[in-house]
Amino acid sequence: MPSVQHDGYQIHYQCSGSGPALVLLHSFLCDGEMWKEQLAPLAEHYRVINIDIRGHGQSSTADKPLDIYDLVDDVVAVLDQEGIDKAIWAGLSIGGMIALRAAIKVPERVDSLLLLDTHAGTETRFKIFKYRMLVALVKLFGIKPLLPAVSKMMFGRHTRQNQPALVEYWQQKFSAMSLVSIDRVCLALCQRDSLKTQLTGISQPALVLVGEEDASLPPPCSEALAQRLPNATLEIIPQAGHLSTLEQPAAVTQSMLEFLRNHPTGRMIPSDDQISTT
Repeated sequence: MPSVQHDGYQIHYQCSGSGPALVLLHSFLCDGEMWKEQLAPLAEHYRVINIDIRGHGQSSTADKPLDIYDLVDDVVAVLDQEGIDKAIWAGLSIGGMIALRAAIKVPERVDSLLLLDTHAGTETRFKIFKYRMLVALVKLFGIKPLLPAVSKMMFGRHTRQNQPALVEYWQQKFSAMSLVSIDRVCLALCQRDSLKTQLTGISQPALVLVGEEDASLPPPCSEALAQRLPNATLEIIPQAGHLSTLEQPAAVTQSMLEFLRNHPTGRMIPSDDQISTT
């Protein structure tokens, strides 16, 4: 797995496929494996750069204060190392927040946007208090006693009832994340700035996807985002919560490929009856 050294951190990523570049950015508490069901279908048509965000997966522990713009710079460092001038940016939750800020900070590096279960506003005071309390409890007792609460934020009711093995597997992944990284990245999320007044300046085509059962960033967050972006399409994924790529992978993959087919960069991809989502 290649990596790049940036700002004192090792950022790991996985490359697959060939064609126009497409960056994948996962959710808080996850890693690049969150995209496992999308990787092969996307790599049939794109050069996919699947990044472990700072503090997650095989990337370095996030042991210093950071903001989301620092994570944008990490991604740009990966693109520079790979010799990529411009890419499609796809991100879920904090990954989508990174992609949105890239479209504002370095628009010349962003071809189009796939924004999943994400938000353009600041965090509410209630959620900041809730998340900081959870982090404080994690520091005292570890994350394992809090996994049921975390799972309700990350997975929809349908998934928790019908895919317990999936939930349990990702609970183990959540447990493996460094407490220092949890603290630093959670604080960055809580302190994020609002992009609402800047969204009209983002001209790139955008797909906004959200799980209908997303409890962390419910559909109204994505609806407001899509309304403010000048060139956006909104889709709601049934029976999915916050981690929609894992909960309803075929539906998410189909929506991503359909959007990319309708907004080609570099080359076309096949029509619906030719698209593989397995």
